[in-house]
Amino acid sequence: MTQPHVQPSVGRKVHYVSAGSADGKYPSVCRSADITEVDETGPVPESGVPYVGLAVLNPTGLHFRPLAESGGVRYDEGRAPYTWHWPERV
Repeated sequence: MTQPHVQPSVGRKVHYVSAGSADGKYPSVCRSADITEVDETGPVPESGVPYVGLAVLNPTGLHFRPLAESGGVRYDEGRAPYTWHWPERV
């Protein structure tokens, strides 16, 4: 994976990829999210982008993915479930 041109920082808007349901009733979709924290001291994944904590905006409410709870959310251009990526330019 290539490293994005911009490194994540608190307050930036990103997309979080939801998992969807196991039965397929609810597909995996992108949700708007805000970066709430950036892991500057932890291990950096292969992508070269640090893990982040997110506040995810869902139609039914907010979902938080803090660094302390889950180790953070990793960046993935491939848009795998439970990851984040920069919003597409339109």
